[in-house]
Formats: sequence, C-alpha cells, structure tokens
Amino acid sequence: MLERCKSAQERWGGVHIMIDRWLEQRRELVESMVKLKKREEFTPTDTPLILSVSEKLVDYVSAGHFEIYEQLAIEAKEFRDDSALQRLTALMPEIQATTEFVVEFNDKFDTKEHCNDMLTELPFALQTLSVMMVDRFSLEDLLIKELHEAHNEQSA
Repeated sequence: MLERCKSAQERWGGVHIMIDRWLEQRRELVESMVKLKKREEFTPTDTPLILSVSEKLVDYVSAGHFEIYEQLAIEAKEFRDDSALQRLTALMPEIQATTEFVVEFNDKFDTKEHCNDMLTELPFALQTLSVMMVDRFSLEDLLIKELHEAHNEQSA
C-alpha cells in the first residue's frame, strides 16, 4: 500500500508542481494587467508594458491548453473518473471562447506598431479582457478542484 501511495505521489506530484508554476504565471499576468489598467491614458511609452501583457497572456493560455488541461484529462482517465472528464469537456467551450479573445487581443497588440495604432482601443479591450479572464480563472479553478484535487485526495 505504501508503495502504491508513493507511486501515485510521484506520478501526480509533477502535475501539482506544473499547476503551481502555472498559477504563478497567472499571478504575474494579473499583476501586469493591473499595472497597465492603472494608466489613465495610454501613450507610445506604454508599448513595452502592453507587449509584456500580451506575451504573458499568450504564454498563460498556451500553458493551459497544451500542458495543464491535457494533464488533468490524463489524470482523470488514470483514475477512471468519467464525471471529471465530462466536466472538462463541458467547460472547454467556455474556456475556448476566452482563448479566442486572447488571440484577438494579441493580434491587435503584438508589435510596437500595432500597439501604437490601437492605443485608443486599449481601454475597452483591457476591460473586456479583464472580465473574460476573471471568468476563465473561475473555470480553471473549478477544473483544478474537480479534476486534480479530488484525485490528489484519492491517491493519498
């Protein structure tokens, strides 16, 4: 039994570390977005911060899609947790909608020239992005709770 617990910890402990790293990325993203939103008006001098936010957004969303969600699905399959897999499947369209907005945001603000051309649209885009990311974070937290934490307790 001890060996089985050790094996589960070794197997899923790496997922926990990956999630912790991803949540740290989230914290850094939120801090950057808050810093950007505090600006009263945007000028070309804000371009480096805008580019940084855009890059952090894409990195965060990519990690979710290509690392975290995939690992959560693998974990649910290993535990034969069909309800968790159904939950993941049900939530993915909502998460995907925010991903599409992040891609659009990045397309508008991914270069110095784009940023400078789109400065007047930035306040509205940031506001919309903020609302969408709060929704996304809630969905992701639900996935972590239902797909990872539940299995963490089972393996212990």
